[in-house]
Amino acid sequence: MTLGALVDAGADLSAIQAGIHSLGLEGCQLTAEEVKKNGFRATQITIQHPPEHVHRHLADITKMIDESQLSANQKETAKNIFVRLGKAEAKVHGTSLDKVHFHEVGAIDSIADIVGVAIGWDLLNVDRICASPIPTGTGTIQIAHGRCSLPAPATAELLKGIPLVASNVEAELTTPTGAAIVAELADAFGPLPAMSIETIGCGAGERDLPSQPNLLRLLLGTADATPSPANTIWVVETQLDDATGEWIGHLQEQLFAVGAIDVYCTAIQMKKNRPGVLITALCHREHLMSVETAILQHSTTLGLRKWSAERTILPRSTHQVATPWGDVAGIVAQRPGNLVSFSPEYEDCCKLAQATGVPLVEIYRTAQQAFDAKKMPPAS
Repeated sequence: MTLGALVDAGADLSAIQAGIHSLGLEGCQLTAEEVKKNGFRATQITIQHPPEHVHRHLADITKMIDESQLSANQKETAKNIFVRLGKAEAKVHGTSLDKVHFHEVGAIDSIADIVGVAIGWDLLNVDRICASPIPTGTGTIQIAHGRCSLPAPATAELLKGIPLVASNVEAELTTPTGAAIVAELADAFGPLPAMSIETIGCGAGERDLPSQPNLLRLLLGTADATPSPANTIWVVETQLDDATGEWIGHLQEQLFAVGAIDVYCTAIQMKKNRPGVLITALCHREHLMSVETAILQHSTTLGLRKWSAERTILPRSTHQVATPWGDVAGIVAQRPGNLVSFSPEYEDCCKLAQATGVPLVEIYRTAQQAFDAKKMPPAS
């Protein structure tokens, strides 16, 4: 379905076919057909190949990819997807990566699927990939190891740390291959980002679902990076009463690393008279899922709260002033009433204080006075 959506969005099927031929898979042929699912058109990819009875290991597939004519980027993407699959299979079966038999995903059609997706993404040359939360379906499925509940064990392992969405469709909506592809390629998970849509690709699955179209939709466009004085941010909070100061400090570092705008702690009194800490993280929408994942992964909490909030930002600009000990950068902000303020940067003041022995507060005051003396115009 991913490959169908890529081709439907403009990826050259002949270029994908040529790359797959270079793997040495004799008789493997891709065909694209326009179909309808519950009244909606989409592209369905069919992979035709001679029958085979081969169980490949990761090393076999890696060798096949390395010896192909794929570009370096295509090879890396394809191998990374297979490594993710291999690690998941090794985990659920209690074996090592080099001993994993790939069963279904080692078959010709699965190899062509994964390599084709790696080629297709490379051909579209996208800079960033965002995905919605993942539906897995419900019920059971028959696999090589017997009947098991959905999501299949390898699929569940691959989707660890990725947000899922509830679905009552009694079918496998996400396979291990699909889970490995989205886990490797997606940069973020969450709502549709601000963008101007240019192309829409729809890939069809073979199954017909009675309750919904069996489609995967791909939206391509240009991100909307226009700044706005008033914008929406997300507030994410959780309460901790069983974490050490070191753990909380580490959590703050992880939150900043995944894109939080700000992170702060508030002392609170929790149930059973326990002192606790309220962790609050602020982030933009595109980083929301990453912030949530970091909190759930790097803290002792069992849940969190989140909501969107409108914030108003003062117009500001950067400015540099000269002091007797060196230059200091800062932020000039225009406040209501045509008032202008200057905030010296702490890092600059601290470096000068350490280098000269002059008290930090004296450097702050001097930098402020230097700005006031010049009466800078309002920030634009």
